[in-house]
Amino acid sequence: MPRECAVTGKRVMSGNNVSHAHNKTRRKFAPNLQVTSLYSEALGQPVRLRLSVSGIRTVEHAGGLDAFLLGAADSDLSAEARRVKRRIGKARAKRAAA
Repeated sequence: MPRECAVTGKRVMSGNNVSHAHNKTRRKFAPNLQVTSLYSEALGQPVRLRLSVSGIRTVEHAGGLDAFLLGAADSDLSAEARRVKRRIGKARAKRAAA
């Protein structure tokens, strides 16, 4: 499983540790990933996703998981998030038909 946010696409970045003597050694900057459950109103159940903390804030700012995923372009989402988006779309279509 890659160290990548399912919503924002944040990944591990690389850079340098710089000492007082200005020696440089390579290091990695990992995103603050959390496995979190967000409630989907269309599905009626929580969905577990691996998101960065800023990704969680972005989803909450957009009005919840359903609103965020349906408003986001597929190219901006991970495969996992696209699967959840497709499930939400099918559940909404099923409720609209009933």
